[in-house]
Amino acid sequence: MFFRKKEITSFSKINLRISGMRLTEVYEIINKGESAELTLFFVNYSSGEKALVPQKSAEVELSEFVGLLNDWNILGWNGFFGPNPRHVRDGYMFLLEAEINGEKVRAEGSNNFPKHYHEFVNYCRNILN
Repeated sequence: MFFRKKEITSFSKINLRISGMRLTEVYEIINKGESAELTLFFVNYSSGEKALVPQKSAEVELSEFVGLLNDWNILGWNGFFGPNPRHVRDGYMFLLEAEINGEKVRAEGSNNFPKHYHEFVNYCRNILN
């Protein structure tokens, strides 16, 4: 029996939250029709309340981005829960929440990541630099 990987045809919004000891960053990707808008926010608590402070923003061609999401098998991340590996004392956590193909997608981990996670994060960082 063969299983075909489910293909991404559309998404409305993808949020990736990465938090460590000193910084929490949020990558927000919104479908704008012909393009995808990527914005980086830092979480700031200086006022006593949580505030998302925009840092950088860029747009990429939507079809190219959706192709990359398929290459990285983002839909395959749904339900991923990566507990912190034993004896790892420092690092960072991630939480991905998205609406893809009209479905909710959620993945999270602590120093434990799904396949292609680092490629996805590096792509986002490179686009913004």
